[in-house]
Amino acid sequence: MNAAPAPSRPAHDAVVLAGGAARRLGGADKPAVRVGARPLLDRVLAACAMAGTTVVVAEPRPTAHPVRWAREDPPGGGPLAALDAGLRATTGDQVLVLSADLPFLSEQTLRGLLDALDAGTADGVMLTDADGRDQPLVAAYRSAPLRHHLAELAAAHDDGLSGLPLRLLVGRLELTRITDPVASFDCDTWDDIAAARSRIREHGHVLDEWISAAKDELGIELDVDTGVLLDLARDAAHGVARPAAPLTTFLVGYAAAKAGGGREAVAEACAKAAALADRWAKEAADEEASAPGTTGAGPAASSDSPASGGDSPGGSAGARPDA
Repeated sequence: MNAAPAPSRPAHDAVVLAGGAARRLGGADKPAVRVGARPLLDRVLAACAMAGTTVVVAEPRPTAHPVRWAREDPPGGGPLAALDAGLRATTGDQVLVLSADLPFLSEQTLRGLLDALDAGTADGVMLTDADGRDQPLVAAYRSAPLRHHLAELAAAHDDGLSGLPLRLLVGRLELTRITDPVASFDCDTWDDIAAARSRIREHGHVLDEWISAAKDELGIELDVDTGVLLDLARDAAHGVARPAAPLTTFLVGYAAAKAGGGREAVAEACAKAAALADRWAKEAADEEASAPGTTGAGPAASSDSPASGGDSPGGSAGARPDA
């Protein structure tokens, strides 16, 4: 008997609000400010790349990920008007609503919001920051309640949604809250920007940040196992020569691309190259052990030779420098 297929998640879209005045940044183009060599907007777009349609409410600009553009009428009409404009360009049952200044937003966080929305009956699930403050622009909502309450608010005010605060909408919704001080961190000031830039260069974050930036720059969506690549680079550097590390990882990437790409193709190419590096290192160790003038007699040493046994140089010749 075949197992029943897993239930599919409702279709979801994303609306990113990127048209604010950024007064606390002196009017700077905040979505274009770079953190980890990537514009803040591109960092947010990378996190919500799994959405069916991503709508950015702002004036169009180059982005690392494909989006649709929308604009509130009049421009600068505030977050409710911007949200309404973005929502009109979506069709999903659920929608991620995000600001464009979230440097530490991740796909994992957004999937968690959507999973929590699926698991309950609330109109939305939003993050709260370290101080417990609501962050309605880091949230997943059901589209129907948003559309309903936005229409009611627009009908109740002479100027429609222009100039209305976001709390008028939030107060009408039944919401679940999840605390996440990292993902909810937003960049309102230059001090915030400096703090974000400092954090991503810390030892525990810099490698993942660099890989994400490089994939964005190269237009690569591939999810690779960086641990496998680092192990391969170490083996090539220690067993062959230091320049072999970057050259080998390049060749692995090229081979994986020729094989059709994908995580499995990278893993297979890494395994082949790692096995080659091991054979190379073992051969070099055997040659060194059997060279004239060395204490060990290599593979041909007799069992009663001083070169045999666990304490001989030959017994550890194949060990890696980092073993």
